Amino acid sequence: MKLIVGLGNPGKTYAHNRHNAGFRCLNYFARLHSIRFDHRQCRAKTVLAEVRGGKLLLAKPGTFMNLSGNSVACLVHKHDVPLSNLLVIYDDLDLPLGKIRLRQSGGSGGHKGMNSIVSALGSEGFPRIRVGIGRPPQAEEQSISEDAIVNYVLSDFSPHEEAIIKPVIAEVAEAIDCFLSQGIEAAMSKFN
Repeated sequence: MKLIVGLGNPGKTYAHNRHNAGFRCLNYFARLHSIRFDHRQCRAKTVLAEVRGGKLLLAKPGTFMNLSGNSVACLVHKHDVPLSNLLVIYDDLDLPLGKIRLRQSGGSGGHKGMNSIVSALGSEGFPRIRVGIGRPPQAEEQSISEDAIVNYVLSDFSPHEEAIIKPVIAEVAEAIDCFLSQGIEAAMSKFN
């Protein structure tokens, strides 16, 4: 079984925030395959489905971002998912808006949700898709406070940014399909 996790914060207040790019990508992928999140387990909204001939569990942790690891580790252990079959999708400040990067493994890059997952799993050895949200404009000119970063990631995309991010969400869905059918290396080769 493969486990695909989108990261974000629960609730309508955060639905269109930059920090919820992972949720948005997973929601789009689910709609594309006529899948509805219909269960709750391990403090996550989940759905078990068959896609591309394989069993697939989609999950959106219902914890806040900084505690995502609790939910992800619970699902990995409960369903005995090898870490090579776990794919985590999340926003990344260090990638320009609209860029995506797939990796087979690696550090958290300071992302609090990924820090939580790496800590809970005791490993960095799982695939991920990073969705570029860029940095606040003032970050280019000077060092920027942690509060300003938090405010930025917890704010919605501007209409101009939304026009850039929408096609990227569709591209991530294609990358997930490629991961499912051909594996992470093929997906990296095609989408990086």
